Amino acid sequence: MNEVILKNPEQTYKSAENQAKAYFQTLFEQYQEKTFVKKLIHDFQIWKKNHVFSPIVPFFSKKEAAAPKNHKQYVKWLIKAGQLERYLHRSVSYIFMRDLGKNINEPETQKRINAIVNELRKNLIKETEQTKQMSHIYHKTFDWAKIYQDAKKDGMEVAIIWLIEKLQHVAKLIPDGMDREEAQRKLIKIVAGVLIQEREDMPTDLSPEERSKRLNRAIKLGYAYGLTYPYIDDLLDSNVLSEVEQSRFSDLIRTTIITGKAPELGEWSGKNKSFIEQVYTELCNAFELIQQNQRSETKEKFYEQAYIFFHSQEVDRKKTLANPNYSNEDLFIPVILKSSASRLIVRTILSAPEDKGFDKRIFYYGVYNQLADDLTDMFKDLESGAVTPYTYYYKYHKVRSDLINPFALYWTVIAYLIHNVYQSDDLAREVILNRAINSLKRLKVRVGNKKYKEIMRIFSNFDLQFNKLIQSFVDKAQDVDFYDKLLRDQMIATLKNEELAREDFSKIVKAVRKKINFALLIEKKNEIPNKTIIDAANYSLEGDGKRLRPIITWVMAVKEYALHEEAIFPLLKSLEYMHTASLIFDDLPAQDNATIRRGRPTLHEVYNTAIAELTGLFMTQKAVEEQTNLKNFTSDVVLRLIQYSSETIQKMCVGQAMDLNAKGKHLTLDELNKMCLYKTGIGFEASLVLPAILACVDEKEMDGLKQFAKHAGIAFQIKDDLLDVEGNQHLLGKPIGQDEGNKSSTFVSILGVEEAKKMMWEHYCLADEALQHLPLKTPFLKQLLNYFVHRDH
Repeated sequence: MNEVILKNPEQTYKSAENQAKAYFQTLFEQYQEKTFVKKLIHDFQIWKKNHVFSPIVPFFSKKEAAAPKNHKQYVKWLIKAGQLERYLHRSVSYIFMRDLGKNINEPETQKRINAIVNELRKNLIKETEQTKQMSHIYHKTFDWAKIYQDAKKDGMEVAIIWLIEKLQHVAKLIPDGMDREEAQRKLIKIVAGVLIQEREDMPTDLSPEERSKRLNRAIKLGYAYGLTYPYIDDLLDSNVLSEVEQSRFSDLIRTTIITGKAPELGEWSGKNKSFIEQVYTELCNAFELIQQNQRSETKEKFYEQAYIFFHSQEVDRKKTLANPNYSNEDLFIPVILKSSASRLIVRTILSAPEDKGFDKRIFYYGVYNQLADDLTDMFKDLESGAVTPYTYYYKYHKVRSDLINPFALYWTVIAYLIHNVYQSDDLAREVILNRAINSLKRLKVRVGNKKYKEIMRIFSNFDLQFNKLIQSFVDKAQDVDFYDKLLRDQMIATLKNEELAREDFSKIVKAVRKKINFALLIEKKNEIPNKTIIDAANYSLEGDGKRLRPIITWVMAVKEYALHEEAIFPLLKSLEYMHTASLIFDDLPAQDNATIRRGRPTLHEVYNTAIAELTGLFMTQKAVEEQTNLKNFTSDVVLRLIQYSSETIQKMCVGQAMDLNAKGKHLTLDELNKMCLYKTGIGFEASLVLPAILACVDEKEMDGLKQFAKHAGIAFQIKDDLLDVEGNQHLLGKPIGQDEGNKSSTFVSILGVEEAKKMMWEHYCLADEALQHLPLKTPFLKQLLNYFVHRDH
């Protein structure tokens, strides 16, 4: 029988509800009396001195100021204008208020904020200088290579690799009907928030080892908590599950929170069976991770806040816009509860020490952010039928005069925070009012002038003088942007662009693969008396090969260098013939003695060893013949290509010989890297260099391509070694564990799984760095690099 952690969950919620009601009543009184308007007008008179300027001397020069959404350009302008430090100070202060629940006017907090600002400022100035030399296609603020490299500084590589793998899994699992990019963004945001909390709570005298251990733990706990958003909150809000499935799934989550133990999923039928099984397994693992890291003194509080958060979400989820009878408390109390509980949970999962005043500040602050978010999402919520204070007021304000205007209550909360929570502190006033005006500016840009005016016409009629003042600031106020908002925009844009690029990558791969497969088989000529060799060659070519090398060559030739597809097709065939020949030799009994290749029996198993050897030789020569059919290029260029191609085959043979000689021996890492470079990396290099030769690119670009190929090839090989240990035989098309069976030295056998993954990401970063300096027109090679490390086959 399950242990009951929450003896009386209804009472737990009731107690929190009473606290929320008391806060709401205080806000309601100020709302009714409109005391907040007078206070805020006075606050804005102080605030506007730094944000509204005479048109004669504008703060932003129209020629030099950048649009804030253009992150790099905007930061560059801030540096030039001498405004970067001020911009970062309010941004970091806001995070200390929102996420850490700090009283930002305390000397120790100010000292910490200033230290972070100085570090950020130095890094941004350095990055701005570096971007001058980088390809515009690849440099992004949010990028896994950059995140991994930053994580190395604090010894967090292992957890970051784990997180990247988890995020990739989430992205693949999220079904249509849910927002994949938003799911990833929320997860990353929550992980970052938990990590910030852990950093600020850590003693300064910790050893590097202990510091690294705690930060790695925070990343995993942040993911475990963050997973509840896409897999519980967003899932239950979506239409992916039926009503019966939603009810059953909710019961499972509720039981888990109350008892402290996840019940068995039980039988699940229908189209969502596989999805739910995977989701529930991930949630159970996440819950277990949080449990394992709980301290007894914070355990009960975690379950209480988790229940309050979940139940308040459920209360809101069951509401319908068709019901005209919800009271103001029905609308606002769950908002107060879920917005505060979501942040209180963070400290409980970290088992953070007591912070005087934290719970109180977070409790009062949460609704401010939630009301701002609900205003931004109002039209999306209306479309989905979700009940929020804004959607409900939007629908019923003409027939329900008793309804509280949520926009007016939003400003009431702002006044309460400034004067009651932060005791009229100047910095708190500056940060909160900046954020409020910035949110309205962003809303106006997001929905457009017409919809913005419609929103304001409905929600801002509670005080015309106050509204006129606010709208003048929305139009005229400057220097109100925040770094976290710019990072959020950058992250969303990057995730969406990455998704589009992945889709484009997949389409290109499928289309080019189809073209290559169509033209790949070798014709049987009448003058050849024995067709066995050709049959054997075509058997090998008909296997379910990825055709990566000719696909890469096609993209580089056609998309990057604007060469004609028909002109370079002999080269594509040549590459696949060379690669297939290398696989035939690789599989031979005297070498790897493989029985399965590309999901089918290997060539020597179907024919015999002698035929396999002859077929491999035949195909290498067939590859050279195809290269001589490159008619649209000068003889010098073709001769150079054939020479390079021949040298490539020689190096690949050397690499395979090194591999064979290494069987049963313990190679050093240097020896393994060299073998990998010759055996695998040189093949990828050829797929890039051969079209570059035809395009007559300069030596600097050629060297950059070779550098990328070297590190991408090693990353590819390490992933192959990892898949041989961790992969799925059905997806791979060959048995796993072959390396161990053959007593082959691999990156996994030498380094172990964890260190091999770190090494793979080191080479990913080096390959990414090479890309940043190449004058590329498309993101294909970046997507190829991502495929190398994220693939499951």
